[in-house]
Amino acid sequence: MGQFVGGAAARERLGGLLDRVDAAYQEMRELSCDEVGNTFRVEMAERLETQDRVNRGLMYGVFGQIADPPDETAMVPEIAHRLGARLRIPTREVTRRFKVAARIRPRRQLVGPPLPPELGVLADAVAAGMLGEDHLKAITKVMDVLPSCTSDTERVEVETTLVREATKHDADFVTELGRAIDNVFNPDGHYDENDRARRRGLTLGSQGRDGMSRLTGWIDPETRAYLEAVTAAVRPGRHLPDGTVEPAADERSTAQRCHDGIKLGLKLGIASGEMGSHRGHPVTVIVRTTLAELNQAAHAVNNPAVSMPPPARTGGDTALPMRDLIRMATDAIHYLAVFDEHTGRPLYLGRQTRIATTDQRIICYARDGGCTRPDCLTPGYHSEVHHSPDWSSPQGRTDTDTLFFACGPDHTAVTQGRWKTTVTDTGRLAWTDGTNPPEINHAHHPDELLRGELLQGDPLKGDPDPPQH
Repeated sequence: MGQFVGGAAARERLGGLLDRVDAAYQEMRELSCDEVGNTFRVEMAERLETQDRVNRGLMYGVFGQIADPPDETAMVPEIAHRLGARLRIPTREVTRRFKVAARIRPRRQLVGPPLPPELGVLADAVAAGMLGEDHLKAITKVMDVLPSCTSDTERVEVETTLVREATKHDADFVTELGRAIDNVFNPDGHYDENDRARRRGLTLGSQGRDGMSRLTGWIDPETRAYLEAVTAAVRPGRHLPDGTVEPAADERSTAQRCHDGIKLGLKLGIASGEMGSHRGHPVTVIVRTTLAELNQAAHAVNNPAVSMPPPARTGGDTALPMRDLIRMATDAIHYLAVFDEHTGRPLYLGRQTRIATTDQRIICYARDGGCTRPDCLTPGYHSEVHHSPDWSSPQGRTDTDTLFFACGPDHTAVTQGRWKTTVTDTGRLAWTDGTNPPEINHAHHPDELLRGELLQGDPLKGDPDPPQH
C-alpha cells in the first residue's frame, strides 16, 4: 500500500518522477556504450529487463485503477477506446490488461476492507518486477486449466510453485512444469462438464496472403462426434474438392479429408436453410464485389488470356477468390452478391418501418464492410444498422443513405450520446467523441489508405472519402 497523499500532491510527485525517468532514458540514449565491454552490457541488459518488468507491474496497477477507479464512481465506458487510441494499442489489448489487472490487484467491496487479489502470490512477484509478460501468461494459463475439483489450498500451492520457478527459469520451463502439475492433479484425465465447457473454443487466425487461415483450439466430445461423422463421409475417393461425389482417384491426406469434412458439413448446414436468421436476413454467405469484376472473373475462368480480378470480400471482411465465388454459385449456395450497380429493388421506405430490410443491410455490407467507427475492426456479420440522423428525430428515415453499420458497443455509445455521427457529402459516416474532428473508418477499405490525400482535408467535406463508382 503506497503512502497516502492528496490528489494534487500525488499528481505533482508522480509527474516529477516520470520526468526523471524520461530524462534518465534520454541521457542513456545519448551516451555511447561502445567502450564499456560485453560484461557490463550483459549487466546492463539484466537491469533494463528488470526495469521493464517493474514498469509492467506499475502499468497493471494503473490499468487496474482505470478499470475500477478508487476516486470515481465508475470507469467512463469510452475510456477503453480513448486509452487504446492514445497508447496506439488495439482495444482488445486494453481489455486484456484490464482483465489481468483485475486478477492481480486487491478487489474492492461495497463495504469493508479490500479483498486480496485472486492470484496473490503472482501479484506480489509482478509488482516486484520479478516476472515478465511471458511468465505471467504461462502461469495464468496453468491456473486456468486446473480441474474444478482442485481445492483452494492446492491452488495456492500450485501458484506458489509456479511463481518460485518462474523467478529462476524462462517461461518455456514454466509451461513444461505446468504440464507436469496437470498430470499430478489429474493423472486419469477426469474432467467434468464445467471443465470441458471452460476449455472448449476454436480460434480462427488471420487470413494469410495466400487466403489460408489457421484454425486452432479444443472441441468437446459432442463436437468431435459430429466431426468424425462428416470426416467418415469424406472417405477416400468421395466428396472431392472439385465437387465429385462418385468414387475417383484420391491423393488427399487424412488431415485434408478432415478439412473437407468440416467444409462439407458447414456447406450443407447453410444450404439447408435451417439455421434461422441473423440480424434480419437468413444465415448465409454474403459477398460484396462489383458487376464489372464478376463479369471479368466469368471470362477469366474460360479464357486464360483474361486476368482474374482481385478477391471479393465477405460479410466477415475476408478475401474470397473470385474462382471460389463462381464455384459457390454453381453449387447453388444461397449467398448474396452485392454489385455497385445493384439498384433494382425498392430501398427507400421513408418512415414506414424502423427495421432495416435485407436489401438495405446488403447495401451496408457493400458500402461499409463493417462497423463505421474509426479504427473498429468488427465486420459486417457482427454489426447492427445505425440510423443517422437518429430514427426518432424529425429528420430520421429508414433510407439506404441514412443507414450505416455499427457494432453493438459502438451503436450503444451513439445512442447514449458518447459518440456523435455525421453523414459526409459523399455518403460515408463520420464519427467523433467530441475531442477530435469527425473521421470515417478506413479499416474495412485498406486500399483507401494508399492515397496520400487521405491524410489531409476535412472529413465532413468528403475529402478523405474514396471516389464514387
